[in-house]
Amino acid sequence: MALELRPNCECCDQDLPPAAPGAHICSFECTFCLACSTRLAFVCPNCGGELVRRPIRPAAKLSRHPPAAVRVRRDQPCFPGGAP
Repeated sequence: MALELRPNCECCDQDLPPAAPGAHICSFECTFCLACSTRLAFVCPNCGGELVRRPIRPAAKLSRHPPAAVRVRRDQPCFPGGAP
């Protein structure tokens, strides 16, 4: 099974296309942009796991293994006081 490439940051909803160099994920594939990951001290607010840079899938592989289409957002704010 291929890594799920989610299309957005779960905190701020920024678009994160498959080649986004600033996308970060935890071992459960929760996905965050670089700005939110930095504010989170690279700790996933969902599971407490480490946020690491998401690998970039080669463009030639995207047709057979496309990125996810469903946008995921947290139910709770990522940061005290609400939005990022």
